[in-house]
Parts: sequence; C-alpha cells; structure tokens
Amino acid sequence: MSFVCSVGNVPLAVVLWKGGISFGGVVAFIFADLIILPILNIYRKYYGAKMAAFILATFYATMVIAGYVIELVFGGLGLIPERATAKIPDQGVAWDYTTWLNIGFGLLAAALVVRFLRTGGLPMLRMMNGNPDGGHERHDHAAHGTGGHDHTAHGTGGHDHHQHGAHGGHTHHGQSPAEA
Repeated sequence: MSFVCSVGNVPLAVVLWKGGISFGGVVAFIFADLIILPILNIYRKYYGAKMAAFILATFYATMVIAGYVIELVFGGLGLIPERATAKIPDQGVAWDYTTWLNIGFGLLAAALVVRFLRTGGLPMLRMMNGNPDGGHERHDHAAHGTGGHDHTAHGTGGHDHHQHGAHGGHTHHGQSPAEA
C-alpha cells in the first residue's frame, strides 16, 4: 500500500508530492491501492466479471474524483503546504525500531506457518477446496443402522428419517426407541 511504503521515515506519498505530483494526485495515488489486479480477479471469481468491472469502474471513479476534490478544496482554502517544507532523508537503510519490529513479526509469521503445516493445515485446505459445500458429504441412511430401507414405503413420500424415531435403535428428539 502506498501510504504505508516509505523512503527512510518519510511516506512515499510525501516523496511523490515533493517530486512534483499535485496534492490531489497524492490522494488519488493512495486510493489507487484499492485497484489491485489479484483482488479484482477474486472479485471476478466470486461475484462475476460484470460485477468486478463495476467495482473497478467505481474504485477508479472514486480515485479520480477524490483527487480533483482534494486539489480544488485544499488549494482553494490555501491548505496545501509548501513543497519546500517536506524533508526527504538522504540516508539509506537504517537499523531502527521498525527494523526490529519487522524481524520480530517475520519470525512470528514463520512460526505460525510452521504450526499451520504441522497441525494439518494443508490437508484441511485441500478438503475445503475439493468440496464446495464445506465438507459435508451426501448423507447415507444405511450408515445409521436403518437397514437402508426405502422411506417412501412409510407412505410419507420421501420424508426425512430424522422426523420419527422408528429406525434401528436411534433416538430422535429425546425419545427412546420404545417411545417412538
């Protein structure tokens, strides 16, 4: 994301603004983070191509309009700071607290990935991917000891067997087989 990226301790948006991009252009640049091709591809898969195109057009229009509105309003009110006051450090990579935080969170992420792999995370994901209804297989009545008989023989026309308790020793709705 552009508003998180930085050169030294200065956000990238300030670097762009100091380099000549208008103040509204910097705001549009930040909004441009919403238009990411992999995420648009996910929208396409989940919502369809027509809706993904609508989301792209909406985000793009929002980006452009926000850039112009900010430029005109802030410029009209004299709220745009001078470019000369923006400071861009000339230093390169520095070892500071953000470096140590990045190392710490990198180690935490690595530990979580190892835990995911050791506790069966990949087989779980494969199972979730292979079965779109969340892992529920088709219900097999024979597995419940009902003898696999035809429910239509009861004259109810294919009712759910969990509605009555007369099947092979099952208790349904708090009834014993003798009560059913």
